[in-house]
Amino acid sequence: MSTSKETVAHVLGQLEPLDVRARAMFGEYGLYCDEKIVALICDDTVFVKPSEAAEEYLDEVSLAPPYPGAKDYLAIPPERLADTDWLHEFIRRTADALPQPRKKKPRSR
Repeated sequence: MSTSKETVAHVLGQLEPLDVRARAMFGEYGLYCDEKIVALICDDTVFVKPSEAAEEYLDEVSLAPPYPGAKDYLAIPPERLADTDWLHEFIRRTADALPQPRKKKPRSR
């Protein structure tokens, strides 16, 4: 089962006005905040990348792999997605805790 475009639009709407974008990846989506991948949306569920900040912020930690063979991520309960203040803070803290992505080397021609 893959994630619906409606779910992605809803999650992005909940995260406005944060600088967050979604990118399609293998039938699912990656969520980027400040150009760092902070979460995945798989099977219509938001999975946040684990970090010290994220673990401290969640009341109930629900670890689960977003897809078979993946490392565990923090699954956000659907009722928490409705709390935009909580969601903004959670995503912001996660992005702040993650390192900057490595710059890719240019391809040789």
